[in-house]
Amino acid sequence: MIKALLAAALFAASLPCAHADVLALPPDAGAASDTVLPAKGSSMAAVSREFGAPRVRHPAVGGDSPKHPPITRWDYETFSVFFENQHVVDAVRPDAPTPVAHREDLTTP
Repeated sequence: MIKALLAAALFAASLPCAHADVLALPPDAGAASDTVLPAKGSSMAAVSREFGAPRVRHPAVGGDSPKHPPITRWDYETFSVFFENQHVVDAVRPDAPTPVAHREDLTTP
């Protein structure tokens, strides 16, 4: 019996240590924000009507081929809007990262 316990202990000690990295996620500070962002697909004209003139209009980049359409960024006080040609593809708040989708898949059981 003692030999069996000693063999089991030696076997367990010879196994590599299991360890896991810790993934630190930012708090969802911006998730409850009341900042309204332009909807995807909105036109530049609609964004201008609803939100006014941007603080900065960056020149378009790309546009050298159909695979690389022109992308334009407008910066407002609290958010930035990205356009492909004349339509919104995304709007972001620099101080509030997009919430992590499927957060439950990142935790261990």
